[in-house]
Amino acid sequence: MAEAAHRLLPQGAPPPLAIVGTTASGKSALALALARHRGDVELVSVDSMQVYRGMDIGTAKPTTAEQAEVRHHLIDLVEPWEPFEVHSFQAAVADALADIAARGRRAVLVGGTGLYLQAVIDGFEIPGRFPEVAAELETEVDTVALHARLAELDPLAASRMEPTNRRRVLRALEVTLGSGRPFSSYGPGVGTHADTPILQVGIRLPQPVVADRIEARYHRQVADGFVAEVERLADGPHLSRTAAQALGYRELLAHVEAQRSGRTDPTLDGALDEAVRRTRAFARRQRAWFRRDPRITWLDADPDPAARTDDLLALAAHHWP
Repeated sequence: MAEAAHRLLPQGAPPPLAIVGTTASGKSALALALARHRGDVELVSVDSMQVYRGMDIGTAKPTTAEQAEVRHHLIDLVEPWEPFEVHSFQAAVADALADIAARGRRAVLVGGTGLYLQAVIDGFEIPGRFPEVAAELETEVDTVALHARLAELDPLAASRMEPTNRRRVLRALEVTLGSGRPFSSYGPGVGTHADTPILQVGIRLPQPVVADRIEARYHRQVADGFVAEVERLADGPHLSRTAAQALGYRELLAHVEAQRSGRTDPTLDGALDEAVRRTRAFARRQRAWFRRDPRITWLDADPDPAARTDDLLALAAHHWP
């Protein structure tokens, strides 16, 4: 899989550095500090929601001033009603890394979308979508029976997942039947962590600190106009399935739609409480995802992530001698 990762990286260019961590961990600010100190760094967003135009406040995109100061990539790529999946991200990141290398710059990947990041780190071969096959499979309500069918067609893939994990079983069967290739032939999956030339640095804060930072950030975003941003999105074309599930947007859209329909629930406070709850749960899942990867070098950042800037600079200097 390390060889696969190399296919996404420009030949002869210094390999990227990746800064990872949960949402609201301060990784974006640290990445910006690294870029300012070095002067030869450009940032590549690894965020499945920052790719959407018009979704700015709620995705905590870098400001216009920050983007003018340090070049950012993979932000505002598509409209929020357009589809954008992992394979789309892989193609975009390959183009961005080639562009950065061609100008003699260094690339820093920064973000918390674990699957998108690992798709770059390990160069996953991403299977296509087969909607007709998927629709037919969905008619079978017995997930264990679907897993038994997968075990006949692709025993290796079946052994890698719980028989009751409907999402994974359906996807593996969809690909196996739709592509004519076993799902397992596309690679060993996210649980494998092969050698990679990309240095991963994790920013780690105690869970209660992250929980407080998540709530504080939502309140800042509302003060900055988050509700008005969601109202503009509600006035536009129907959001894509992925964009409509974005944390914060999903809850505030429910509030805006209720207001427009004359309903009182959810209130703005109720929508924010739900957004905070779901985002805290998401942060716990992110923490678990990144904890599984033994290749990450962790920097404990309590209470102030910015205090680890010198350590990050030292790691970068070692990575790019």
